[in-house]
Amino acid sequence: MTHEKTRILLKRKGLAPNKKLGQNFLVHEHTSRRIVELAGLTPDDQVIEVGVGLGALTKPLAAASAKVIGLELDSGIIRLHQEQKDLPANVELRHADVLKVDFAELVIPGQRLKIVANLPYSISTPFLFRLIDHADLMDFAVVMLQKEVAHRLLAHPGTKEYGSPTVMLASCANVRLLLKVHPNDFHPRPKIDSVVVRIEFHPQPERVQSLPHFDRKFFSRVVHAAFGQRRKTLLNALDNATLVFDKKELAQRIEAAGISPSARAETLTLENFVQLSRTIMS
Repeated sequence: MTHEKTRILLKRKGLAPNKKLGQNFLVHEHTSRRIVELAGLTPDDQVIEVGVGLGALTKPLAAASAKVIGLELDSGIIRLHQEQKDLPANVELRHADVLKVDFAELVIPGQRLKIVANLPYSISTPFLFRLIDHADLMDFAVVMLQKEVAHRLLAHPGTKEYGSPTVMLASCANVRLLLKVHPNDFHPRPKIDSVVVRIEFHPQPERVQSLPHFDRKFFSRVVHAAFGQRRKTLLNALDNATLVFDKKELAQRIEAAGISPSARAETLTLENFVQLSRTIMS
């Protein structure tokens, strides 16, 4: 598909890129094929595609795997594919919101979820947190993201990009940059650059395996509280979250974790946060 052919097809079907849904359709075939190639699927795999759009990724995904379950929120796009019958036979198209779908229902017994997604940028962060919440079901996700979001996932302590998504994802997965994608590869052309990342949940990265046991729900509360008011000291940010009722006791527990109460969230490593959550909870 080209920009012009895409525009004509959408117009003929009475459709247009939905700004509310953040639709930017991938039109460059070489990019689509490269993303699927980098996903490393096998002929026996079932893959979940999020955001089917006009099928630019769907078709090469179907050629590389046993089955594709395509999740698409736009009913007009669903109707387009139903009328044109243009998707391969091993594609199951579902009208669904990925922020609400039951991931457990998509899992084949004995396997984990393999996800490929050209996401609307507006749902990138909630989608990533959904992956984190269901890490035990995940094999990997290959995801198109706004460049700035990807940089946050790959950020190091002490940088302004480092935040709660960085730490939460590092606690269960490894993130790797796969591909840079130019705005011209989309219709309409976004005003930002995009990148494709691979988020590997299974097998667990060595860094995750080396962590001591910790309560993930409480760990999440600590991380979100610390970064929720990142300009404040760790003591004040966590005190506002009422993780411990007595501020003096909280300060003692932070110190017992080997961390200064006057430190700020962006200076803490994943290991620091794990130790902090374990110590506060003890």
